[in-house]
Amino acid sequence: MKQIKVVQIGCGKMSKYIMRYIYNLGGKVVGAVDISEDIIGKDIGTIMETEAKGISINDISRLSEVLEDTKPDIAVITTLSFLNDIEDAIRTCITKNVNVITTSEECFYAENSNPTLYKELDILAKSHNVTITGCGYQDIFWGNMISTIASSTHKITGIKGSSSYNVEDYGIALARAHGAGLTLEEFEKDIASADNISEDERKELINNRKFNPSYMWNTVGWLADKLKLNPTTINQKCIPTTSEIDIHSDTLNMDIKAGLATGMSAVVTMETEEGITIEAECIGKVYSEEDFDKNEWTIYGEPNTTVTINKPSTVELTCADIVNRIPDVINAEPGFISTSKMPEPTYKIKY
Repeated sequence: MKQIKVVQIGCGKMSKYIMRYIYNLGGKVVGAVDISEDIIGKDIGTIMETEAKGISINDISRLSEVLEDTKPDIAVITTLSFLNDIEDAIRTCITKNVNVITTSEECFYAENSNPTLYKELDILAKSHNVTITGCGYQDIFWGNMISTIASSTHKITGIKGSSSYNVEDYGIALARAHGAGLTLEEFEKDIASADNISEDERKELINNRKFNPSYMWNTVGWLADKLKLNPTTINQKCIPTTSEIDIHSDTLNMDIKAGLATGMSAVVTMETEEGITIEAECIGKVYSEEDFDKNEWTIYGEPNTTVTINKPSTVELTCADIVNRIPDVINAEPGFISTSKMPEPTYKIKY
C-alpha cells in the first residue's frame, strides 16, 4: 500500500497528537496551515514535540497552493466546531480533489443541523470523487459503543447518555462556543436564547444555515441513523454551569469569577416512530481541581445496561480515532458520508 499523504489544517492542541499518530502508523504529513502568526513558519516537529520533519507551517491563505503542491490523499481539519465555519476550507480541499476528515462536531452528522450546506458539499464532493466525514471521540464513545451494546439488547425503550469534557483541552473557539466566561445574562442572550423558540422557528433556522447545534444534536442523529430509527421530534436546551469559586482559564487567559458561566450543559432529546427516546447530555466547561472527564450511557429495555468510563483521555482518544479512520474515509464512497455508514472502527497497527 502506498504511503498515505496528509495535509494538516489547524496546528493547535489536537494536531500535536494527530500528526504524531499519522507518522507512527506509516503515513506522512506533507503540508500544514494555520492562522496563528506565532507558529506560521515553524516546523511541524515543533508542534509534535519531535525532531524536525522538514515541513513548515503555512498561512491558511495559502491552503490552495499547499494542496496543489503536495497533492495529499486527505486533509485533516482541526479548527472550529460548526460546518459553516469550515466551509471554505472544505470547498478548497474538494476542488483540489482531496478527501476531508474533521474534528468539527457538527460534521459528525450535519444532515440534521445544516442540511442545506450538507447537501451542497455532498454534491460537490461526489463530483470530485472525494469523501468528507467528521469523527473523533464521539465516533466511539457516543456512537459505535452505544450501537454495539444495542446489538445485544432484546428490546430498547430508551437511551440516555452523558459526557463531560474540559473545554481547556480544545482551544479558544470551543471554550467560547460553550459560553465560558460569560455572565449568566450574556449566556442567556448569546447561547441559551437560541433554544427558546418554537419547532417551526428552529426548522427555519436549520434550513437557513443559522442553527448552532450542541454536540449531542448531531450525536442523536447519528445514533438514529445507525440504529435505523425514524426521528419524529428533536429539541435541545443549554444550561450554564457555574462555580462557587474563581477558576482560571489558560485558554481564555482570564479568571472566571464565581457565579459566571464556566461552560454549559446541553441536553438533546429525540423521539422516534419506534417509541425509543434518545436523551443525550454533554457537559463542556472549564474544570475545577475536582472535575474530570466522564462518559456514561444507559440503554433501557430488556435488559437495562449501563456503561461508565471515568477519566478517559478524551483528547488523545479523539485524535486516535481520526487517524485510525483515515483509510476508511479514503476508501469510502464519494460524498459527505457519516461514519454511521462506514465500516466499524478498528485498531490500526500500520496503514
